[in-house]
Amino acid sequence: MITYFFVKDARKDHRLFCSEPPGPMPAKFSKTKAVWETAKKKLMLLPARTLRQEEALAKTLRIEDPSVTVLCGEPEEKHINLRFHFFLQKRRSQRIFLLIGEGLLAPITGLAMFLPGPNIIFYALALIMITHWQSLRGIRALLKKKQVYTVDPLLSEWERAVAEGREADYPGIIERLEKAHGLRDLRKVLWK
Repeated sequence: MITYFFVKDARKDHRLFCSEPPGPMPAKFSKTKAVWETAKKKLMLLPARTLRQEEALAKTLRIEDPSVTVLCGEPEEKHINLRFHFFLQKRRSQRIFLLIGEGLLAPITGLAMFLPGPNIIFYALALIMITHWQSLRGIRALLKKKQVYTVDPLLSEWERAVAEGREADYPGIIERLEKAHGLRDLRKVLWK
């Protein structure tokens, strides 16, 4: 079962990520799928905090349950529900505008095919477009599901430390969050 985390980062912006780590690659691929996976690893230009969010949204498409568990740090369910839906609507609007802009750039980057060598610019743009399209589909799927909000004491402690600006406490709280929920590289998502 995938658990989603909806929490403010050190910049006081909301972040969404999931508990499911990136899975190991299967042992055998077809030639084209192996090339595709290699290209994805090398060309993902998005920062870690954005990439984790995109990945979490894309994983929503695989959830068959009608409800989703969202761990948060705020105890007021009415306000967190409103904030979460506003967050998803904002991300949906951003993805639509990004896809429109990337769609307009795609023909221009296609002109780079006349340069010698592979057209890395076009491939990178195509991968980012696919990532944004999958996250847009995930946002739509997540909006259709019922969200069950659960307050996590460690997330509450993190949000209090961020609100009070206690930067010295960040590493300890992040380490405890990683141990308690089995997360990795949370520092890149929430802090730096």
